[in-house]
This record gives sequence, C-alpha cells and structure tokens, in this order.
Amino acid sequence: MDKTELDYEAFGRLVDLWSKENPIKTTKLQVLLAVNAGLVSFIHLAGGGLSRSNLWLLIAGAVVSLVWTLSIGRTVLFQKVWQVKIETIARRYPEDPRFQILQTDETERQMKGWLKVLGGVSSKYYLLASPLVFCAGWLLATLYVLSRPA
Repeated sequence: MDKTELDYEAFGRLVDLWSKENPIKTTKLQVLLAVNAGLVSFIHLAGGGLSRSNLWLLIAGAVVSLVWTLSIGRTVLFQKVWQVKIETIARRYPEDPRFQILQTDETERQMKGWLKVLGGVSSKYYLLASPLVFCAGWLLATLYVLSRPA
C-alpha cells in the first residue's frame, strides 16, 4: 500500500473518531441540563428553597457542574485533537477530494439567515460555558445561603 492509501486509511479512522465525539458531547450536555433541572426542582419541592436545609444540595450542584465541566472539556479536547490530525493529513493532499470532505467553508458561506448565525456558533463554547455557568450559579447560591443569618 502506498503512502496516500495509508494516509487515507488513517484519515478515515480519525474522521470516525472525531465524529463519534458529537453524540457523546450531546449526551453529556443533555444530562447536565437534566441533573441541574432535577436539583432545582428538588430544592423547590423539598421546601426551603435557598436555605441552610438545602445547603448540601447547593454544594452538590456546584460539584456536579464542575465535574461536568472537566468531563465535557476532555471530550471537546479530544475532538479537537482528532480534527488537528485530520487537517494535518488533508494538507498533504490539497487536490485530492477524498481528503477535503470536511472543508465546508465555501458551502457554509452559501447558507442564509438565522441558520448561518445560530449554526455558526461552535459547540465548544456552549458545551464548556453551560456547566461553568451552572457551577457559578450553585456557588453563588451557596454563598448567599451562608451569608444569611442562621
């Protein structure tokens, strides 16, 4: 097998690894949202809301959100690793369309309206920002409860 075919085989495996990170990221984000919604609901239904009786739930929310930040961050990191490796191989063969399947810039420029605006936001931003925002919210709620007289 010549170098091009070996590179194409590696390219295909890397694209497969890269694409398999997408459902993992989506699942992690959905579970993060569900767990946080569940915690908020439980705090409300358990009574007391932002009170010392629910302090452990507030702390748990912060810890869970922080762990999710690290977990999603690792998934995003490895997807970026696969992408860089894919791009490195593709640059060796600029005229071979097999290696250019992920080059979508020209097609993306043809899109119009809100799809282009909303779809143009890289998932890494909201995937990493969401758990950080939740963590900050839980920490602020914890500080609020601790700052109130017992």
